[in-house]
Amino acid sequence: MALLILAHPNFNKSIANKTIVERLQKSNLDIEIRNLHALYPDFSIDVQAEQDALLRHNTVVFQYPFYWYNMPAILKQWFDYVFVHQFAYGLQGDKLKGKNFIPSFTVGAFEDQYRTLEKHHFRVLEFCKNLEQTAYFAQMNYIDPVYFHGTSGVSGYGEYEIKDRAERHAEKLIALLSEMQ
Repeated sequence: MALLILAHPNFNKSIANKTIVERLQKSNLDIEIRNLHALYPDFSIDVQAEQDALLRHNTVVFQYPFYWYNMPAILKQWFDYVFVHQFAYGLQGDKLKGKNFIPSFTVGAFEDQYRTLEKHHFRVLEFCKNLEQTAYFAQMNYIDPVYFHGTSGVSGYGEYEIKDRAERHAEKLIALLSEMQ
């Protein structure tokens, strides 16, 4: 059974992330989805509930849109509050040891804009080092991110095309999660 931590500030208006989550819900996977914005609209995260959810699962997927080269604010706060000393790290902080850590996100801009001397200068994976280090520090198995580009309205792709690409993203994620069960 997998846990999906959903961190989208405007999920109901999302095309890509909403399509991914809906496809995961229709799959054969046994997956628990925790929508952080729905659970904590005031950002008052129930740390014990989140830690309990993490303890119930061997694989954790973090689903979100790539915002300003990082994760949305609520997910950063979630990590700050939930991945605490003596839970995620420290002498007795081995509660997440051996669990799988999978970033899954959507990127608004095109892939060719994430290259040296282009608009965003760095490749997307270079912005994921903080995730990899977090997993490493918590003794989790970091799995390379599943992501795709061109999801914003200004990308030039229409809704149908974005949904189609999000479906393919979801299929990759389903295959990966199926291998881990």
